[in-house]
Amino acid sequence: MQERAPHAITPNMLEFLFWLSAVLVVYIYIGYPALMGLLALNKRPVAYDDSYQPNVSILIAAYNEEKDIAETLENKIAQQYPRDRLEILVVSDESEDDTDQIVQRYARKSDVSIRLLRQTPRQGKTAGLNLIAPEAKGEIIIFSDANSQWASDALAKLVRNFADPEVGYVTGKMIYTHDDGSLMGDGCSSYMKYENWLREKETAVGSIVGVDGGIDAMRRNLYEPLSPDQLPDFVQPLKVVEKGWRAIYEPYALLKEKALKDSDSEFAMRVRVSLRAIWALYDMRQLLNPINHGRYAFQLLSHKVLRYYAFIPLAIMAVTSTILSNDGALYALAFWGQVIVYGLACVGHSRQSQGQNLSTAYGVPYYFTLLNWACFKAALAFSRGEKKVTWNPRKG
Repeated sequence: MQERAPHAITPNMLEFLFWLSAVLVVYIYIGYPALMGLLALNKRPVAYDDSYQPNVSILIAAYNEEKDIAETLENKIAQQYPRDRLEILVVSDESEDDTDQIVQRYARKSDVSIRLLRQTPRQGKTAGLNLIAPEAKGEIIIFSDANSQWASDALAKLVRNFADPEVGYVTGKMIYTHDDGSLMGDGCSSYMKYENWLREKETAVGSIVGVDGGIDAMRRNLYEPLSPDQLPDFVQPLKVVEKGWRAIYEPYALLKEKALKDSDSEFAMRVRVSLRAIWALYDMRQLLNPINHGRYAFQLLSHKVLRYYAFIPLAIMAVTSTILSNDGALYALAFWGQVIVYGLACVGHSRQSQGQNLSTAYGVPYYFTLLNWACFKAALAFSRGEKKVTWNPRKG
């Protein structure tokens, strides 16, 4: 009888790998959110107060944003908040266009205090925020992207949560829109709805583990200067939680942002954000210690670490189900299910490349695949030690 090679993969091993990967995928996308939903039934409320209106400083980092900066400043000036308790600080990261001149023009005519600081040489968003944060006079500092459009009451909705003495960081709700301002109906929007629902449940449990950088707020005395390669939208709230404060989600503080028009821009942005997030997880890996950080360590592992590396069990499931597809109905069902999902994703990619709007049937598989492919590329870059520091204006 011919002996099996000592390292050959047996059918039992393939089945084990398939079921392990399938369980992981289900847990990452369904099991963990369901668990948060159950834990949220024992809600930990936020003691917000709509009359709470401390001095606040809005911080904006900009690089060559002449196209959007005027509209962004007008949006912030128009916030429903006492004028004498609001200031806007803009750091220009050695902009080469008319960004600085536009900001200075608004500073001269606005009844809200607007200050411009110029960072030279160009060092990136994080270094820029480090530069202007010490200049902020407000008790609360709020982060806005240079193209972020907030609802008129967004600032007030964010700030009211700091009436709770346990709250140290608050993020708002991002919604993607078409150029005409109408809401997106594709996978990008569906993903944000999924993430926002999960943040709502995590807030009810205690603290969230992910935020939207275009509409965030924190107590000024909790701000820590970060290294230029760190992602402030991710690291700052983790540091706040590490200090014992809550980081929460405010669903009524709305940020509208135009979705990227082409898949290449969307993919490049996702790779960049995922890479910086993976580095942030590495920098803040002490929070993954369940002995010191208990449930939050579990949340960080489940929501972020496993999510960013979900491409591994997805790939294993695809390979093993293909090999086992003739060995049982369940494996065949898994194989053809993946063929359908990735087939729809390919069609979605083709249609978006042609400038067509995607329905949920194509948008969700496409965006799911795009996100995981971006995480794969980011993980490869991380393994090579690559980092992203500077940025270019987001194309919408």
